[in-house]
Amino acid sequence: MKKETVHIVSHSHWDREWYLPLEEHRMRLVELFDDLFNLFETDPEFKSFHLDGQLIVLEDYLKIRPQNEEKLKRYIAEGRLIVGPFYILQDDFLITSETNMRNTLVGHVEGKKWGQMPQIGYFPDTFGNMGQAPQLLQQAGIDVAFFGRGVQPVGFDNQVLPDNQYHSTYSEMIWEGADGSQVLGILFANWYSNGNEIPVDEEMAKEYWDKKLADVRKYASTSQYLMMNGCDHQPVQKDLTKALQTAQSLYPDINFVHSTLEDYVRAVRAELPEDMSVIKGELTSQETDGWYTLANTASTRIHLKQENDKSSDLLEHVVEPLIVMTQGEVPRDELRYAWKLLLENAPHDSICACSIDNIDHDMSNRYAKVQQVGRFLCQRALENWEKKLDTSKLDGYLFTIINTSAEKQTQKIAIDITIDKRDFRDGQLEKHYQDMQDIVLPELAVYNTDHQEVAAQITDLGVSFHYDLPRDKFRSATFARKVRVTMVVEGIAPFSWKTYQLKAGVMTFSDKATQALENGVVSIVMNDKRQLVWSDKRTGKEYPEFLKFEDTGDLGNEYVQMAPRDEPVLFSELVSFELLPACPGMKRGKLVHRLMVPKEMAETLKDEQERIVEFKNRTSKRSTELEELLIETEICLYDHSPQVQFRSRFTNTMKDHRLRVLLDLGVSSNSHRADSIYETVVRSNHPHPSWENPSHPYRHRTFIALSDEENVMTVSSKGLHEYEILDGQTVALTILRAVGEMGDWGYFPAHGGQCLREYEVGFALELQAVGQFYATVHRAQAFQTDLLATQVSSHTGAVSADGVALIHPVLEEERFCVTSLKVAEEHDSQLLRYYNLSYETVPLDYQAQGVDLLEQPIGLLSRTVRGQEIRTEIIGERS
Repeated sequence: MKKETVHIVSHSHWDREWYLPLEEHRMRLVELFDDLFNLFETDPEFKSFHLDGQLIVLEDYLKIRPQNEEKLKRYIAEGRLIVGPFYILQDDFLITSETNMRNTLVGHVEGKKWGQMPQIGYFPDTFGNMGQAPQLLQQAGIDVAFFGRGVQPVGFDNQVLPDNQYHSTYSEMIWEGADGSQVLGILFANWYSNGNEIPVDEEMAKEYWDKKLADVRKYASTSQYLMMNGCDHQPVQKDLTKALQTAQSLYPDINFVHSTLEDYVRAVRAELPEDMSVIKGELTSQETDGWYTLANTASTRIHLKQENDKSSDLLEHVVEPLIVMTQGEVPRDELRYAWKLLLENAPHDSICACSIDNIDHDMSNRYAKVQQVGRFLCQRALENWEKKLDTSKLDGYLFTIINTSAEKQTQKIAIDITIDKRDFRDGQLEKHYQDMQDIVLPELAVYNTDHQEVAAQITDLGVSFHYDLPRDKFRSATFARKVRVTMVVEGIAPFSWKTYQLKAGVMTFSDKATQALENGVVSIVMNDKRQLVWSDKRTGKEYPEFLKFEDTGDLGNEYVQMAPRDEPVLFSELVSFELLPACPGMKRGKLVHRLMVPKEMAETLKDEQERIVEFKNRTSKRSTELEELLIETEICLYDHSPQVQFRSRFTNTMKDHRLRVLLDLGVSSNSHRADSIYETVVRSNHPHPSWENPSHPYRHRTFIALSDEENVMTVSSKGLHEYEILDGQTVALTILRAVGEMGDWGYFPAHGGQCLREYEVGFALELQAVGQFYATVHRAQAFQTDLLATQVSSHTGAVSADGVALIHPVLEEERFCVTSLKVAEEHDSQLLRYYNLSYETVPLDYQAQGVDLLEQPIGLLSRTVRGQEIRTEIIGERS
């Protein structure tokens, strides 16, 4: 037998913000680095320290010790500090596909100034692992992944049964992604702290190592054993050299080496057995008791999830494609700044919102900054592009609608048009205000570039303060007379724009009140039983109570939801249903639902929290004091779209509860489809036999689809990422979860987690024939991004007033989902990234040059796209 080798890897798992605020953790990070430098200088046997796979810790340190930058570079070059390859340690599921990808890209681009980085996929504490991780790693030149969750090791003495897809004989396995890509997977079977605080004392060391060696031998497939010397925010073990000398003297037949993860991987690869398990797809602890999958972090502090999606969408589907469409200057530094700000909110303890209240405040501020930068970059791109438009043949007040998304869009837009303005810096404020007030507006109408009238509503907004910030002179402060144009833009093509004229004319379209909430596909009414009824006009079938709300108590924490045992679920009562005025091209209605909700959990819950009683063992009940919760839901139905959109508003004044919307159109099945990171996942509607949790929650990005032999019901959502399938046919989408403690290893109150605030949540629903599944997915994607609207002036130019920036076969193939149109980080190639939504191989009738995840050229791409394959094409160069 080969001599056993124990690889001790020193590290500290560094959550930037969690049970302490960022700055308090940063102060401890500074101490860690200072201790490391001292150890490197005084102990030549202390070989190296692994900086948790994330580059940002260097930036965090240098904000306090900028004078030590060269020292950092030297120790990294010597291989003593091991940093990267990611920018941060992200959560896989609650950030977008592109944010996951950019984490690796930014890590590599920023990492170049630091030198060598380990080619290690490092996911020690991710709350489940995405099924496309192997493909994403392969595209970054990485062929090994270390992770801590999602797979159950059983040991070589136990049998892995065929129906146990997520059990592995060894801690080493083959991890196969959704597209078939494979990497070596290494599970921290005894966690990433299994070699923490190694004793120097011989007696203590003997007891320590006898247990630790037995634990690691249970699952190891080779004679190479990994011991992770560290834990969360762990200070470096300064006497490690002595501890290893003690170990070596106690066990002379074993090699104890201070090692690195890369050295360990090389040693393991030389000995891997042939009977390793193959684990496929996403790893979310599907075959466990279901209590610690941490899927409920998808519903904690939902406002943060909403702001994350809003910020991500702005960068991915507005700013970056707009830069390509307008062919202007590429603001690489500004974009990098915005992306790094966004990534600061992507770590698992941040975006999962399983942290103290201070973190909520810091994250909200970062999202605000991302959106401020994004809006500025949009405005600057539009200002520069507007000068290139040829609007010389148009008259009146002009405005342009721009679709920066990869989806055909039908949307209501509202834009405020300046009719006239007066600069009041001469001090004549009253005169200029009155001049604007005295403007007599003619009857106005909207026309397209072919001078055909377009249905619209026009509202006089009166006079308001307005200012401009020109690039070449001092700011302008004015009183402006404005009108608001509200209209439905129907079927505007991907990456295109249309210009309109607001001018004197007689409107032939009248503002008629909605007579019924219906179009050619669906009708929604309230019946005599006060039930909301969905009627499918194509089949004549009706679905009463297709939408309602439910509320349950929650005595869990920010990680895990737990309803009180034996307490009934509360269901909403439909109070009213009314039709609302709407602009031509759409119908609107309003629902009001009422729930009488207990004010909070009983006082005994606080006692159980302070005594750190595990949530599963808590016995508290809900208060008998009830409060009224009113939920107002606006329904929007476009004349020619099968998708029905909903926007629910409510003010949460209750504590310790979960609120869900239940959607049911009679489609029943044993499985369903949902989107994850660059992936369409097929999931069971029923848990594994080992599952004990009464709830079976999942995470999604934008859609959930249930299909039977005839129909597919597709639920779309914005910033809402937790759902459950009830009775095989009802989608329960979480719209609020309110809890008062962080949870995990102690008692950390988190009063902000009660979410006592106003909420507005958006979701959509449609029912189609099964063959229309991909069409429903594209409407779900379109639901995420709003159209842009900007006022323009009349002049000649080289760019047509109406136009399409990109016509490409990928946009015509319904099985493809485009995730990015951008300019490369370090060269001038324009890149289009997409993935195959299906599990079918899709042929192409063209061949293109491509790049990998790091945007390095990889030559000609195949003429076929594998199921779930991610591709990035070069579609041109900047002119």
